[in-house]
Amino acid sequence: MPYTGHVTVGGPAAVHELTKLIISKVAVGPTDNNAYLLRCRDTGVQLLIDAAADPATLTGLVGDAGLATVVTTHRHADHWRALADVVRVTGARTCAGRLDAEGIPVPTDVPLDDGDEIHVGACRLTVRHLTGHTPGSVALVYDDPEGHPHLFTGDSLFPGGVGNTHGDPAAFAQLLHDVGTKLFDALPDETWVYPGHGADTTLGTERPHLTEWRERGW
Repeated sequence: MPYTGHVTVGGPAAVHELTKLIISKVAVGPTDNNAYLLRCRDTGVQLLIDAAADPATLTGLVGDAGLATVVTTHRHADHWRALADVVRVTGARTCAGRLDAEGIPVPTDVPLDDGDEIHVGACRLTVRHLTGHTPGSVALVYDDPEGHPHLFTGDSLFPGGVGNTHGDPAAFAQLLHDVGTKLFDALPDETWVYPGHGADTTLGTERPHLTEWRERGW
């Protein structure tokens, strides 16, 4: 089955098989969060993005191969509810944006800054710090050497707009600026976007709407 990114809570993972990396996406309740397990083909090393909820589902997805790292994209509780349980079971190290780390009750082993790199075995992710949804939100870019980039955005970018800035015009302006300069200006239209909730998209699908987002203010 071709990968579409469509998942439902309680349903099977959707698996995106790349040349060097396997990306498995699941949805977990109670707020339909997406979690992503990345597995390096060469080494078998695994990394989880957002231990959002339902530790049994997440540890089942990890399986017997072990988990090296969990990255939390931002400090909102729906993205780390299962973090303590997943770390306890797997012994994985934890990473989060430096400015959000103190808002996550599980200690952050590796605070992340813009431009940092995280390795998943032989594969490399680049950190992009995006301010607005929270002060320390991060996105992760996997620039596939044999294809197009893959972008994990947490709650900073979705199909149809940037993340919720709770009616704060300054926060919205900052988030739109960061998403524009660090994602849209830096990456091609083919970049596949994996958000923290809901369906996937591409930067090319969303790019024509940037002016519309700016004018509507959310």
